[in-house]
Amino acid sequence: MATAFGSQLRALRGKRRERWRDLSPMRKREARFGLLFITPWIIGVLMFNLFPFVASFVLSFTRYNLVQPPQWVGMQNYNNILTDDPLFWKSLGNTSVYVAGSVAIRILLGFALALLLNAKVRFLGMWRTLFYVPSVVPIVALSIVWLYVLNARAGLLNWFLTLFGLPRIRWFADPDYAMLAFLIMSTTWVGVTMVIFLAGLQGIPEEYYDAAKIDGANWLQRLRRVTIPLMTPTIYLNVLINIIAAFQVFTQIFIMTGGRPRDATRTYVLHLFDHAFQYLPPEMGYSSALAWILFMIIFVFTATIVASSRRWVFYQGD
Repeated sequence: MATAFGSQLRALRGKRRERWRDLSPMRKREARFGLLFITPWIIGVLMFNLFPFVASFVLSFTRYNLVQPPQWVGMQNYNNILTDDPLFWKSLGNTSVYVAGSVAIRILLGFALALLLNAKVRFLGMWRTLFYVPSVVPIVALSIVWLYVLNARAGLLNWFLTLFGLPRIRWFADPDYAMLAFLIMSTTWVGVTMVIFLAGLQGIPEEYYDAAKIDGANWLQRLRRVTIPLMTPTIYLNVLINIIAAFQVFTQIFIMTGGRPRDATRTYVLHLFDHAFQYLPPEMGYSSALAWILFMIIFVFTATIVASSRRWVFYQGD
């Protein structure tokens, strides 16, 4: 097998040399200049993407505290994570709750807003801008704003609850409500999902709706039989993007609660961060193992969604 692979590789190299010899001097000069211009990008990818990727994989099998040289420990880090780290399962469970809740909120709310803002109403551009602008505000600034909104004593949300005779909620002090507070906060980024859905809705030909109206379909039937089937590629894209992003939630939780109360908001990446930069001595090998477990979890979710997309994603050309 190795011999066959080597012969195929040599044949491929031979074909490339032949193609290079067949190029005109101008084409060769253009190729050299093109390679020269993309060289900084290639160096950046190798230094800041590929090298850390490989290094973290190697370090995941070592004990490394940034001071002493790495010591090879094999699968010990992975074994300790799965058997001796209760916070691993706690953080994974919290992250799973956040992923399920935030993805559902962004998909459903984003789709509903896109349907509303796809209609011909006055000041349409203003409404689209108002819903999208919060998603481009720096996350640190948003976290500070939401700390005031969710304040237990003088927060805007608790004031709104009191208007309906409901009791005030200690959002960041009660373990039963702390993660719910972050799910409410996740509505801030629904603008990105809304814009993608809006682009998908505007790509649906009007002829489909006209034909459905002629057949007597009402608004709900058009939504179910025309809009949603033709929007499945956009739904598929939004689900993938939001799942990958939700698994990596970190900044707002690090700023607002730090995993409190009683680790109710400790997410996976926060747990990874603590082992790498908060604990003394730092556990870079352990953190690398945590990072690779997260990578495999996201990979499995992504691969499952991609594999299942053949059953529920429909393209207009099909």
